[in-house]
Amino acid sequence: MVRLRGRSGERSPRRPSGPLSRHRGDADPTRRGADAGRRDSALRRVLSGRSVAAQVFAMNVVIVLLLVVAAAVALVLQVRHDTTVEARNRSVAVAETFANSPGIREALRSPEPTAVLQPRAEAARRATGVDFVVVTGTDGIRYTHPKRDRIGRQFVGNIAPALDGKTVTEEVDGTLGPLVQAIVPVEDPDGTVVGLVSAGITTENVGGAAERQLPLVLIVAAVGLAVATAGTALVSRRLLRQTHGLGPREMTRMYEHHDAVLHSVREGVLIVGPKGGLLLANDEAVRLLNLPPDNEGRNVLDLGLPADTAELLASGREATDEVHLVKDRLLAVNQRPTDVRGGPAGSVATLRDSTELRALSGRAETARERLDMLYDAGVGIGTSLDVTRTAEELAELAVPRFADYVSVDLFDAVLAGGQPEGVTALHRTALGGGTGDAPLYPVGHQLRYVESSPQGRTLRTGTPLLEPRLDVAAGWQAQDLERTAQVLEYGIHSLITVPLRAGTLVLGVVSFWRRETPGPFDEDDLALAEELVARAAVSIDNARRYTREHSMAVTLQRSLLPRRMPDQNALDVAYRYLPAQAGVGGDWFDVLPLSGARVALVVGDVVGHGLHAAATMGRLRTAVHNFSALDLPPDELLGLLDELVGRIDQDEQTDDTAPVTGATCLYAIYDPVAATCVIARAGHPPPALIRPDGSVEFPEVPAGPPLGLGGLPFETTELSLAEGSRLVLYTDGLVEDREHDIDVGLEHLRRALETAGETPEETCRTVLDARLPDRPGDDIALLVARTRTLGPDQVAEWQVPSDPAAVGEVRSQVTRRLAEWGLDDLAFATELILSELVTNAIRYGGETVHVRMLRDRSLVCEVFDSSSTSPHLRYAAMTDEGGRGLFLVAQLAERWGTRYTPAGKVIWAEQPMP
Repeated sequence: MVRLRGRSGERSPRRPSGPLSRHRGDADPTRRGADAGRRDSALRRVLSGRSVAAQVFAMNVVIVLLLVVAAAVALVLQVRHDTTVEARNRSVAVAETFANSPGIREALRSPEPTAVLQPRAEAARRATGVDFVVVTGTDGIRYTHPKRDRIGRQFVGNIAPALDGKTVTEEVDGTLGPLVQAIVPVEDPDGTVVGLVSAGITTENVGGAAERQLPLVLIVAAVGLAVATAGTALVSRRLLRQTHGLGPREMTRMYEHHDAVLHSVREGVLIVGPKGGLLLANDEAVRLLNLPPDNEGRNVLDLGLPADTAELLASGREATDEVHLVKDRLLAVNQRPTDVRGGPAGSVATLRDSTELRALSGRAETARERLDMLYDAGVGIGTSLDVTRTAEELAELAVPRFADYVSVDLFDAVLAGGQPEGVTALHRTALGGGTGDAPLYPVGHQLRYVESSPQGRTLRTGTPLLEPRLDVAAGWQAQDLERTAQVLEYGIHSLITVPLRAGTLVLGVVSFWRRETPGPFDEDDLALAEELVARAAVSIDNARRYTREHSMAVTLQRSLLPRRMPDQNALDVAYRYLPAQAGVGGDWFDVLPLSGARVALVVGDVVGHGLHAAATMGRLRTAVHNFSALDLPPDELLGLLDELVGRIDQDEQTDDTAPVTGATCLYAIYDPVAATCVIARAGHPPPALIRPDGSVEFPEVPAGPPLGLGGLPFETTELSLAEGSRLVLYTDGLVEDREHDIDVGLEHLRRALETAGETPEETCRTVLDARLPDRPGDDIALLVARTRTLGPDQVAEWQVPSDPAAVGEVRSQVTRRLAEWGLDDLAFATELILSELVTNAIRYGGETVHVRMLRDRSLVCEVFDSSSTSPHLRYAAMTDEGGRGLFLVAQLAERWGTRYTPAGKVIWAEQPMP
């Protein structure tokens, strides 16, 4: 078999032989003229240097030239190096010989060392062939030198080691130029250095020896270059004949195309000769037919192929898409002869694997189904901000399309909106698949997975885990021996566990179980399970965050609402508060005891949801508490509240938070003595009134603008309420929704109130049963108050003349009434309180003075006068004659204060009942 490889390095090109070469050669006489033209063109390419042969020749010549030059340079450098080493050695030998010659030490000690040593040094220089022999004293002054004018000067070189008795060789720039020299000490028998001898050779003489070798080196290099060039020319000539003068690009393109046709296509190609011999088979054909490695040249009948397939290939007949079974493959065979238009005899066959096409089609269908599942996961998981529902949606999606059973286990903290910390229990949140008879842990079961179980390992490592065969998996039976045995007996045989990860936070684990599908899970299934869980984890984490924020908002709001109703006797009160499913709103209510046994009822609503609405509600409720302590009428209190909301809006205009505009409020004050209720509202729905006979009406109360708009006054309405009447206050979430107008909601509320029981608690229950939607979109606050009255036996009133002498009569009447009420213990304190209050009223309060005493949960004393001046508590000095009355009242009473009326003011004081 012929294998052709292109520039990719996967195959080395080889020119086709046999019929292919004949097909390209002179077999076709009509192509001879074209071949001649091709040869002429090849010659021109050779001459121009663009052919492969010319480029190979030029490259080889350059390489040989570079090698010759490199060898010559290396030889010259080596000769120079050897010469330098020889110069060093000769210098050392000459210097040591001269230093150890007889009489050298005596000459150095003589009065004229130069006269003795100069002739001897010159004779030694000429005899040894060195360039100089210099003798110096220990101070480095020359005694000898080839140039006499250098005698008596300082020696050039490093003489310190020589003075220590060492031999020195060095290359320096001396008086004769650059040179190599050796310095040898002259020593006495006791080792004392008495002088130095230096001998050396100049660099010019060292290099001269190397240059004398250069002609021989160049001659050898030229001979080698000529021989190499001749050999390269012969090789290039042979290559020129073999490549037909083609250039590199043409040859590369030809072999790339040939390689693509034969080996890159996903079809088998066979070329069979006229006698059935296999001439060529590409890689795909070898794979499809499972041909032996030595298939080239063998007869197709001897290759072990099925009889029908071998017969078709050997016959050479035409065939179109004939299907043949070769082992486990269905091959579609197409065959055509090659002797068309004068080509070589034989046939070419192509093979296609229809089996793999079917398998590929099946894989494509599987991939499409998985993409559909991922798409459905994107739109079907996370439809609500509920953790449990999101887990159920994951289980419903995966069963039965991916697994037979799916279990979702979440940490308990996740269900509450928190983050799991440490090793905590898991909660079986969702279980999908089957009819409920599977021996898996049911929904709601608390779990603690052991470390050896797949779920335990997944939670510990944070990575998915595939257990293709549970019957041989080690460690998972330790979770529950009895239950795992039941699982295997039930037929569950394969498992995938995937952690529910949101960033670095692990929320739980999802387990995919397979029972009905016979094959186990594989790596592709593991990747799909991981993708499904990753998408679900985002939705579960969003739901967890929402749950946490919603819980925080609900907690904040409930902490701002009344925890219990205050103690008072004027009203029987029941209430309901229901937060919205979509988020916490700003609905609120309150019951506030006032002076004179009166009670204030408040219901408000801040438009919007979330923490901002809840916090704003808390601010408004606190403000109402503070304003109610001033005993203001409802319209004045709403006016102050309106100004407060306007200031809050102005302060928050520079922030990103939403303004408070849109808050509404209804404020009512019930007086059990007069059995009247004064009501004012700011954009809030009107109250409902249930008369003692069961009739229902909505009193006409001017609406007023919502709080925060400013500029418009609020109006009040006074209602006379018989004892047993029920006043119903609510927020718009009870009567409004997206499908019905408020008028429809009010009518439905009327019908519900007509069928309500007599007590406020029964009224609340009936209203919510009739009006509460399944998933309220807004908060609902409901407050029902049934009225009571203070009878004549609990109220005592006196008109007091504007005369100080009348104070005594008031004290007498008060004492008698307290005796009737059985409150003799309070007589003394009450007399003092009323004496001070009545005296101040007569002195400063005008002509009309009225005294009222109420027996309720406490004893209330009230003094009415026509003055609008408010008294002030102060400390009187020792020299002051007055100013101690209110101080005594404050000491004796539990509470005291002032409230204003259209006709003046009332000063009141309360004492606890004994």
